[in-house]
Amino acid sequence: MSQIRYRTADVDGFNIFYREAGTPGKPKLLLLHGFPSAGHMFRDLIPLLSDDFHIVAPDLPGFGQSAMPSREQFKYTFDHIADVINRFTEVIGFDRYTVYVFDYGAPTGFRLAVKHPERITGIISQNGNAYVEGLSEGWNPIRAYWEKPSVANRDALRGFLAPEATRWQYTHGVSDESLVSPDGIALDNHYLAREGADDVQLDLFLDYQSNVALYPTFQAYFREHQPRFLAVWGKNDPFFLPPGAEAFKRDIPKAQVSFFDTGHFALETHASEIADAIRAFFAR
Repeated sequence: MSQIRYRTADVDGFNIFYREAGTPGKPKLLLLHGFPSAGHMFRDLIPLLSDDFHIVAPDLPGFGQSAMPSREQFKYTFDHIADVINRFTEVIGFDRYTVYVFDYGAPTGFRLAVKHPERITGIISQNGNAYVEGLSEGWNPIRAYWEKPSVANRDALRGFLAPEATRWQYTHGVSDESLVSPDGIALDNHYLAREGADDVQLDLFLDYQSNVALYPTFQAYFREHQPRFLAVWGKNDPFFLPPGAEAFKRDIPKAQVSFFDTGHFALETHASEIADAIRAFFAR
């Protein structure tokens, strides 16, 4: 098992913090986290895969230890985030890689794949959605904001940023909550409590509709390029439903879909099982 190194890359003047492990020369693996987390969500997975891959896990712009400039200085949209991460991969020399996507990491990673399909050697989706049937009714308050972006509808979403909401995301659908470390929950809440972080996240809630609009584009990429595709899905996720995982096989018939009896943050309880699935799939 290699050591994990903690680095910061200058991406055209934007600082991206990232974790790096494994041996250069091994297959490259880019880990993209989701809301409201950061690269620390991969803290258990990285050591399990570091003998098999050269791993990089960046914190997305506005998340974790990466820069969080003001909304006046940086437009918080998924297009902009994907552009920064695309340049990040170029700056650090990740020219061909498998991308692991979760939650917000999915529309980020799928944008990278659409823009540069020649760079993608495989995709691992852990509750990273690209189909409307994968969206649960839990999205209804956010959908209301898309349909009417009023101050009232924006403020109605602030509950998603509360500490108890973060804990609920980690524990919902988990049969044994004692398996869920409080550390990740506390760290995510720390980041969410920073000045200005609430409005950054509310901007991204509004822009998430751009991801749904791109679902047909993502699906066309899947059909045309047939990437090696593994879905590892917490089946009790309150936001991204199992039909969204199964739908990948409609466009990528050789995709493998594996479900785990856990919730949204599946790595909190099933990191070892997910690592085994990744090694087995990409050893074929």
